[in-house]
Amino acid sequence: MTKPIILTGDRPTGKLHIGHYVGSLRNRVLLQNEGKYDLFVFLADQQALTDHAKDPQTIIESIGNVALDYLAAGLDPEKVTIFIQSQIPELAELTMYYMNLVSLARLERNPTVKTEIAQKGFGQSIPTGFLVYPISQAADITAFKANYVPVGTDQKPMIEQTREIVRSFNNAYQKDVLVEPEGIYPENEAAGRLPGLDGNAKMSKSLNNGIYLADDMDTLKKKVMGMYTDPNHIRVEDPGKIEGNMVFHYLDVFGRPEDQAEIAAMKEHYQRGGLGDVKTKRYLLEILERELGPIRERRIEFAKDMVQVYDMLRKGSEKARQKASQTLSEVKSAMGINYF
Repeated sequence: MTKPIILTGDRPTGKLHIGHYVGSLRNRVLLQNEGKYDLFVFLADQQALTDHAKDPQTIIESIGNVALDYLAAGLDPEKVTIFIQSQIPELAELTMYYMNLVSLARLERNPTVKTEIAQKGFGQSIPTGFLVYPISQAADITAFKANYVPVGTDQKPMIEQTREIVRSFNNAYQKDVLVEPEGIYPENEAAGRLPGLDGNAKMSKSLNNGIYLADDMDTLKKKVMGMYTDPNHIRVEDPGKIEGNMVFHYLDVFGRPEDQAEIAAMKEHYQRGGLGDVKTKRYLLEILERELGPIRERRIEFAKDMVQVYDMLRKGSEKARQKASQTLSEVKSAMGINYF
């Protein structure tokens, strides 16, 4: 019996941070280990070039780092196909065909794209490739006939865009060639979009407000001790707010079931006064180190043999291309442009 297909990936523009980890990466490992799915995970370097075209070195260097993060987090190339987007030329060809099915107005209405355009400050100089990257994402998803796409909650508009393209294509050419995917979102709502250490809505390299899977223990400690809490909680005895307090937000995300009683007690104590920020941050540090310590150690081991890491990416890309090539052939046949 054929397994349902899952596809997901990341833009290689730097090392992955814990927002990536709780938003989708941790979930991918769980799905992999269930053994119920055929899982494809890719490094979206072409998509990254849409706003890094004049700085390709960042992407080139990040390929190895993201691959290390994948392996360290627990993705197993024996169970998952890990590949690089640019090594599958069929994806670009599919994107070209899909572009004719989507209006410019529809792209401009995409909430995720609108938010990212504002964050990146493009103004009137939006790269065309960036504006149409939802179509490229649709090509990525449909090339592998993915049934499910695990993403953060902020990516729901992108999944809907893909579903629209699938319906539009199948209706236009009167053949059910493409598969309409469904999104898989984090069960822990707080993890859906992890804020930065400074309370900013987004954790990112450019804002320097993230914790990375590659961070050593000293770096992790320094970042946690500098986290945004309640600015009005000046003295230990002062009552404090847990809403908007990043320490408690992160405790909600990373705390396990056995931690919940302790976290609830700390929240109550903090709100009535008598609990200092240093103590809450030390507790969070313990919780984070429990999760990130083993990942860090595995990453160090994998980094000792980068030749093997790139060989894994090459083999995965070869396997992925076979799948994408078959889908492209079916698409061209449905369109009637397989002339020879």
